[in-house]
Amino acid sequence: MRSSAVPPIGRSGFDRAEHRRAVVGATPGDGSLVLVVDADRAPVVRTDGESAPVLQWYSSGDAALEGADGEYAFLGVGPDGVDRWVLALREVPSSLSAPDSWVPLRVVGGDLGEGDGAALVAAVSLGRWLLDSGHCPRCGAASPLQSGGWSRRCGPCERDLFPRTDPAVIVAVTDRAGTRLLLGSHVAWGMGRFSCFAGFVEAGESLEATVRREVLEEAGVRVEDVRYVASQAWPYPRSLMVGFTASTTTEHARADGEEIVEVRWFDRADVGAALAGESDVQLPGPSSIARTLIEQWHRSAQP
Repeated sequence: MRSSAVPPIGRSGFDRAEHRRAVVGATPGDGSLVLVVDADRAPVVRTDGESAPVLQWYSSGDAALEGADGEYAFLGVGPDGVDRWVLALREVPSSLSAPDSWVPLRVVGGDLGEGDGAALVAAVSLGRWLLDSGHCPRCGAASPLQSGGWSRRCGPCERDLFPRTDPAVIVAVTDRAGTRLLLGSHVAWGMGRFSCFAGFVEAGESLEATVRREVLEEAGVRVEDVRYVASQAWPYPRSLMVGFTASTTTEHARADGEEIVEVRWFDRADVGAALAGESDVQLPGPSSIARTLIEQWHRSAQP
């Protein structure tokens, strides 16, 4: 179990080299390495004798990339000093087709090292924008890429366009003593899956106000002592998840019956069994900040 309160893909182990974006050009140069992504999937490699997977980086001159239909963007510089790029694919060509090695971010993110994890979340986040935002939202004109793929320029509107990020909160709610954790089950998850409460920040709303509103709406309890813990990008499709803890003196929680179909109090033993896979309760995967919040509470809770 991880000891850090920082989510795996929230760690800053990758140099984005922002100062070089204006001079790198539109495609990777000789000697660069390229990470290909298909929506949220990327190829990974598991080396014999190594328990953790690593990303599969391709040489910019690799024949497997020839003719691939997609958009390039400059990701940054690896620990070896080599430029790293992403190629966001519109379709996976046969030259890159290897289904067993293509894994979604939400599945593999928690197992990657800091550098690879940060690179993959940047690649998936940017890749979605590269393919989905080719036209100006105001006038509809085609907007060519600039700044190494990190912005677009609309000629008619004379506007620079940037990838959008939508802030959302996620909160681990405990009782006043901190000995029990309140989790909810979303209507889309199926029976037995529980997680922290979450929701998007509305216009003109602070993060703390969003925490209080979302928990009241979804679980019917009022919270206090709202405290920031950590954050992570979550490109489904373009969220920034901002994690908090909070407590409540309300004993009887109730699900809203729309998004949340069940709420339940869990003690330390309950959560420990679920984390160990010894329970029918399913918790969020290791790539998510929800898992980090739950693990952090489990470590700190008193029996």
